[in-house]
Amino acid sequence: MLLRDIKNIFHNDLGKIYPKEEIDSFFYSCIEHYLKMERFILAIKPNIVLTKEEEQPLFEALAQLKKERPLQYILGVAHFMDLELKVNENVLIPRPETEELVQWVLEDANNKRSEIRELISDVRDRKSDDEKGENSNLRPSPLTILDIGTGSGCIAIALAKQLPNAKVYALDVSEEALKVAQENAKTNQVDIEFLHQSILDPGLDLEQQFDIIVSNPPYVRDLEKSKMNKNVKEYEPNLALFVPDDDALVFYRAIVQFSKRHLLKKGSLYFEINQYLGEETKSVLKAHNFSEIELRKDIFGNDRMLKGKRI
Repeated sequence: MLLRDIKNIFHNDLGKIYPKEEIDSFFYSCIEHYLKMERFILAIKPNIVLTKEEEQPLFEALAQLKKERPLQYILGVAHFMDLELKVNENVLIPRPETEELVQWVLEDANNKRSEIRELISDVRDRKSDDEKGENSNLRPSPLTILDIGTGSGCIAIALAKQLPNAKVYALDVSEEALKVAQENAKTNQVDIEFLHQSILDPGLDLEQQFDIIVSNPPYVRDLEKSKMNKNVKEYEPNLALFVPDDDALVFYRAIVQFSKRHLLKKGSLYFEINQYLGEETKSVLKAHNFSEIELRKDIFGNDRMLKGKRI
């Protein structure tokens, strides 16, 4: 069959479910993944013919798309900050808003490292010649980072990749999610210590102290389910998405309480948040005496990220 005819079938079968641009994206992602063909192939070879074996995975993917299963789960991969990550129904699909959160952490972490280097340089300059020799091995301590509710590992892996000298930990309540995250860490060649724990366990206590704690916890209220697409609410893990209407900030309170014990002084706490609960989530940090609290909007203009420092 001609490849262009298969593209037309994609549009005919999916046209009532998805917009044209999204169907194009599905089709080209499939031929890239299954056939290793570039997206512009039809522009230079409009009459390319596929064998039955080549057609089969495309039509299998189409059948799943008609059921509104997310393309990332169909292909088994998602992309996040130039990383390719394995994903399945045990983990959330990484989203662009979360990339913005990671960029914020990286920006602050790099600024902090520069400040530490300048401080150490200043200390050395103030020493006498003899003392300089004794202190020539001064080095900034590696940053310690904890990602709570790591899922696919996207946040932890991206941070470990960009901050190779940092010690990164990642925690999740789901064993199946941790298996995915561990595989992604190995594939992307980063060293992360994974912890199978529940942040809602009031007895949770770790030996480590952290410079940075970051989390994209569950924050979608049950009342918001009706606004969500089928491909999200019927396929992505409810455990990682939803919270009760009457206790929507349960994870934020638990993480803030944990951070009071495990975040170093002047350490930073970063959250991805429910866009409708920005001020309410901010109030949790205020109630626990965090300082320099900042609420940021995402690329879509929604309240999406929150940061505070431990006093």
